[in-house]
Amino acid sequence: MSGLIVFAGGGSGGHLSPGLAVAERLAEQDPTVRTLFLCSQRPIDATMLTEAGAAYEPITASGLSVRPGRLARFVLDNRRGRREAERIMAADRPDRVVALGGFVAAPIVAAARRTGVAVTLMNLDNPPGKANRWMARRCVPGRDEVLSAVPLPDFPGFASEVIGMPVRRRALAVDDAASCRSSLGLDPQRRTLLVTGASQGAGSINDLMAHLVSHHAERFADWQVYHLTGSGAVDRVRAAYENAGVAGRVEAFEHDMGRAWGAADLAVSRAGASSVAEAASNAVPAVFLPYPHHRDAHQRRNAEPLERIGGAVIVEDAVDPAVNAETVGPAVLNLLDDGATLERMKQALRANRPPDAAAVLAGRLLEQTASG
Repeated sequence: MSGLIVFAGGGSGGHLSPGLAVAERLAEQDPTVRTLFLCSQRPIDATMLTEAGAAYEPITASGLSVRPGRLARFVLDNRRGRREAERIMAADRPDRVVALGGFVAAPIVAAARRTGVAVTLMNLDNPPGKANRWMARRCVPGRDEVLSAVPLPDFPGFASEVIGMPVRRRALAVDDAASCRSSLGLDPQRRTLLVTGASQGAGSINDLMAHLVSHHAERFADWQVYHLTGSGAVDRVRAAYENAGVAGRVEAFEHDMGRAWGAADLAVSRAGASSVAEAASNAVPAVFLPYPHHRDAHQRRNAEPLERIGGAVIVEDAVDPAVNAETVGPAVLNLLDDGATLERMKQALRANRPPDAAAVLAGRLLEQTASG
């Protein structure tokens, strides 16, 4: 068949990566199907989508704020974004919109409803965010569908099905650890710690690791670190490793995360839904530091299933480097010294490896568009 699937979402790698995963599987299952991403105007969206070779168009939108000036901007931006999306849908006549959540998805779903385009809402977090709750209420029974990547025990009936988190091919390791390390310019035989704050980096994780290597360099003697800092912090963090004499490589971003996960024996990571799913899919034990400023603590909930099976440790991010050194530091350093525990964690993850949710959703979309 031929047709067009529109993906609505953006503003962070966590919102885009699942959509790119599904788009990949769509191309594998039916190369005639076209995809288009309607995304935010943030630079991360253009960077990720251009690098992936995906067709995209930025849409005007902004997040909800109760401050008078920002509230007015929210209303005006989202009204404008809805009109932009309506024009695109009138011209391209998509078969379905897949909403990935976040502030930019809402005006696109509103446009889909006005133009009669069916919607699949893919909720990525527990609990669902405000935008997803708003969109779910506007889904038309019998035409639209609400799915979730994660269980929602506190929101019974929100989603018709939990299908798991879609993970991109390039976030899955395809080679053994030694080959992945060599491809990253690392020692192929040395145990490797992956440090990542996801697509935009994490300042508190960068500060934590700079402190740990500066004060506990001897604990890293048998390890090397592949540290992804996000933009703007590479030079400072790289200097911390060099001054401490700790082996490693520091980069702003890694597009082929499968190599990074495949190289890793342990990870220190934020707990965004995509990061947690990638750790699970690649069976990499992790110390998760959930983003500390979310009121709903959804990143902690993302990681809790891996903690329950014994594949991860969750430690609160206190933001203050000195406090994190006393709380998070021991969780990281003790695992560097404890190969037996790392192996038990890895085996627990391997025994609970998740299904290919991206392939499942792609197949469903093809069935829906064919029958529609």
